[in-house]
Amino acid sequence: MLKVYCHPKCTTCKKAEAWLQDQDIDYDWIDIRQEQPDRNLVLQTLKESGRSRKSFFNTSGKAYREQGIKDRLEDMTDEEVVDLLLSDGMLIKRPFVTDGQKVTSGFKEDQFKEVWKG
Repeated sequence: MLKVYCHPKCTTCKKAEAWLQDQDIDYDWIDIRQEQPDRNLVLQTLKESGRSRKSFFNTSGKAYREQGIKDRLEDMTDEEVVDLLLSDGMLIKRPFVTDGQKVTSGFKEDQFKEVWKG
């Protein structure tokens, strides 16, 4: 079963949730402010995805801007990046969706079709 880490007021999360419902895909909805994804899974995804570190962050969020994270990312280790992501659920790009092996962050319908329906 998918775990979908979301913020209740996030419009992107609501779009992802609607898409999952339309596709009849079972999932557990988790408030990312209360429970964050598994640290080892986030670290593995960060290391193996080929994506930039920045792509894991909610760059439009207040916490990201206030903490000046964009200026610090380059000098941080992968472990430090993951610790920072997991220190505040509002820093993680949402929705963060996983089945324990695959991960998506953010919502793009094409990506969801490929990863979660394919």
